[in-house]
Amino acid sequence: MSAATSRMDAVRGATVLITGGARGMGELFARRAVAGGAHAIALWDIDEDAASALASALSTSGVDVRAYRVDVSQQHEIVAALERVTADIGAPDILVNNAGIVRAGVFWDNDPTRDIEMTMRVNTLAAMWLTREVLPAMIADTSRPKRILNIASAAGTLANPNMAVYAASKWAMIGWSDSVRLELRARGHRHVTVTTFCPSYVSTGMFAGARGPLLTPIMTPRQATHAAWQGMVRGTPMVLRPWTVKLAMALRGILPTRVWDVVADKVFKVYSSMDHFTGRGGS
Repeated sequence: MSAATSRMDAVRGATVLITGGARGMGELFARRAVAGGAHAIALWDIDEDAASALASALSTSGVDVRAYRVDVSQQHEIVAALERVTADIGAPDILVNNAGIVRAGVFWDNDPTRDIEMTMRVNTLAAMWLTREVLPAMIADTSRPKRILNIASAAGTLANPNMAVYAASKWAMIGWSDSVRLELRARGHRHVTVTTFCPSYVSTGMFAGARGPLLTPIMTPRQATHAAWQGMVRGTPMVLRPWTVKLAMALRGILPTRVWDVVADKVFKVYSSMDHFTGRGGS
């Protein structure tokens, strides 16, 4: 299979599974899958009514879109729901690990269960559990390209006060996601690609009240999903948006920590970006 053919056919005729698929970026990913000629789409969300409404609206396009009420913080629900999806519309060719929650505030005010454990379960473990279930079938089926898109965050590339647990969940997501990419390549499973998307703040409501650092405007969901989707289709290993995310990573890598702290705090205003966060708690 040529690289050109792999890219061209990645979405058309594919079965797509999107977590956190009822609204926000998840909804836009679903609409992109429809526009790209997907065969079927599974929308996973804890909000069954919203997922069902979107599935009904998108099904008018002729694509088989189905909604599933799934709490991705529970591994047994992931396993059971994937079995239902596979029986209903087939094994996923494209997986978008989009579900996420945000808990802000200083670390010692975070509740151990409601904030710390739940954030790690939804933002990190859920993607690991689901990808672990999906990958064997993806690896075995070499008849078409397979894609995994993991939605991480710029918060996983730089420390940021008032979002310690969220940042931890996304640091873990980035390290795991790119490691899986390398494992697949090393073992010759080149028809399966993993893309890690690291955006700065996106105006989905999750980060209501947050302020973008210097030269880093808050992106619209449409801008973010366009960049992530294009990267996934191409099999790009990592997509960082906007450009200042990569700049900040480079500066953090070369500057002494105390110097970077001054630059991040006083110049780029990274360290105060969450000072007025209100949020809405989920994606």
